[in-house]
Amino acid sequence: MKLGNTGLEVSRICLGCMSFGDPARGPHSWSLPEEDSRALIRQALDAGITFWDTANVYSAGSSEEIVGRALKDFAPREEIVLATKVHGRMREGANGGGLSRKAIMAEIDASLTRLQTDYVDLYQIHRFDPQTPIEETLEALHDVVKAGKARYLGASSMWAWQFAKALFTADLHGWTRFVSMQDHYNLLYREEEREMLGLCADQGIGVIPWSPLARGRLTRDWDAETARSDTDEFGRTLYRPEDQAIVERVAEVAEARGVPRAQVALAWVLRNPVVTAPIVGATKPLHLKDAVAATELQLTDDEVARLEEPYEPHPVAGHG
Repeated sequence: MKLGNTGLEVSRICLGCMSFGDPARGPHSWSLPEEDSRALIRQALDAGITFWDTANVYSAGSSEEIVGRALKDFAPREEIVLATKVHGRMREGANGGGLSRKAIMAEIDASLTRLQTDYVDLYQIHRFDPQTPIEETLEALHDVVKAGKARYLGASSMWAWQFAKALFTADLHGWTRFVSMQDHYNLLYREEEREMLGLCADQGIGVIPWSPLARGRLTRDWDAETARSDTDEFGRTLYRPEDQAIVERVAEVAEARGVPRAQVALAWVLRNPVVTAPIVGATKPLHLKDAVAATELQLTDDEVARLEEPYEPHPVAGHG
């Protein structure tokens, strides 16, 4: 699968690496320590997943360290598409986060050190930074690419007008433009269909949605809790009680098909032609098995209509 209009080939599933990280370094007590993480990384590679997404802030850099060591041991660098992100606060004090030139130049080098590589394939801004001129951010990112430290640039959740401004500002100056958008998109949250996905289709941008399973809500009964959901304050802001009807529809379709709910929910995301590869996190072997199997599951038009029918508009969520 090509990432947008680029020639970059990526697997249909992108492995999200927020679940890999030393729990002691926080903030996620449910993240997997190194040995458990390595077992899942090995399984993903064996399953043909070649696209990996992490971020400098995940477990205070521990995710990048674990992923970097594992990929160095398990796979030739040229066969892996490795992505990381910049924006979140990595240290206290001035310039410890954000998208200033100073922050970007410091954080790309720190990420490369943790990942044990000379370059990342996709360097993404984790969020929009309204405190920094977009020209400053884009020129710094362009210089990162020209220095050989990143091959492509990507962005994550923001308003469509902000992304359009970034794309056309880069074009105006002849700077490297973003080739991908990592946005919040799943059966429970479809607000991206209003503006962002249309913009991406028009501009040839690859879409790699985060939380395609709605932080696991689409894979279990509405009231069921997990170690992650018990401590996920951000996740509690994303979905509403009205969404339970959709979760129940997913369960019905899955039962009728004789497949796990995760496969149905992911198959729905994969069905959208603008989506390149949903970003799927994993803490158990079954999570990876379901993700790979979902790429082969074709939903009927009737099933899709049943899944989509209960949806009600949501307040925009996930940009913060």
